[in-house]
Amino acid sequence: MVLVRPSRHTYEFIERNGEFTVNVPTPGMREVVLFCGSVSGRDHDKFREKKLTPLPGRKVGCPVIGDCSVNFECRVFHKNDVVPITLFSDIPPEYYPEGDYHRVYFGEIVAAYKR
Repeated sequence: MVLVRPSRHTYEFIERNGEFTVNVPTPGMREVVLFCGSVSGRDHDKFREKKLTPLPGRKVGCPVIGDCSVNFECRVFHKNDVVPITLFSDIPPEYYPEGDYHRVYFGEIVAAYKR
């Protein structure tokens, strides 16, 4: 499962292609993870800026990060939107002040491998 906000660059790719990858970073990639989680792919070429190695997926059309220790390739088989009314009342103001609620993608793992 991955949760992605509609405002994120990744959202449009998953919606269009119905696929995604999950890449498990190595312990030495802390700075890369912090950077990639704090900037948008609309504004930054994260692969180039952090010298990451994009590799073609073996079973899906999106890339995996070759520098990571484990890669999962997934096809979306179901998706649900977070329903604001079902959350504890203190969660939306703190985590969703802009109302940008996540979509939850359930993926079937079609390929998994360790480097």
